[in-house]
Amino acid sequence: MKSMLMTFSVLVLVSCASILSKSVYPIHITSSPTPAKVTITDLNGMEVYNGEVPTVVKLEASAKFFKKQQYSLTFSAPGYEDKTIPLLCKVDGWYWGNLILGGVIGMLIVDPATGAMYKFHQESISTTLRNSDSSALIIRSVRDLSWSQRSKLELIGQMEPF
Repeated sequence: MKSMLMTFSVLVLVSCASILSKSVYPIHITSSPTPAKVTITDLNGMEVYNGEVPTVVKLEASAKFFKKQQYSLTFSAPGYEDKTIPLLCKVDGWYWGNLILGGVIGMLIVDPATGAMYKFHQESISTTLRNSDSSALIIRSVRDLSWSQRSKLELIGQMEPF
C-alpha cells in the first residue's frame, strides 16, 4: 500500500519539462561582418543584452506564468544597414509528457512556474548585414531623373554615329 501511494504521488507530482529540460538556454549569435553589435530586447521592450558578436547569451524562454518569451535581436555595424531578427519560443515537447505520466501539478504549476514548458525555435542565430556604402555606383536612365537633376548634367563626350 505504501509503495502504491508513493508511485501514485510521483506520477501526479512529476513535471516532465522541469526534470528533462531547462528554462534558460544559451543562444549562439554570429554575424557577418564580425565584429558587429547586437542589442537584445524582450517582449516588454526591455534591453536584456547589448554587446558584440560573436557571443553566447543565456536567455529565459518564459516571460511569466503560462507566457512564452519573445526577443528581438538588432544587429548593427558601421557601413551596414541595421537588421532585426525575432527569436521566438514554443512549447517544449517534454511539457506534454505530463499528460502521459499524469503529472497534473507539473503541467499546471511546476513547468509553467519554472519556465521549463517553453524552449526556443532555434539555439543559434546568424545573419549577414547588407552594406549601406553610399559610394556605391548607381546607374540610372536620364528618363528617371527630375528636370532639376537633368539641368545639372554635364556632357563628357559625344558619341560618333555608327
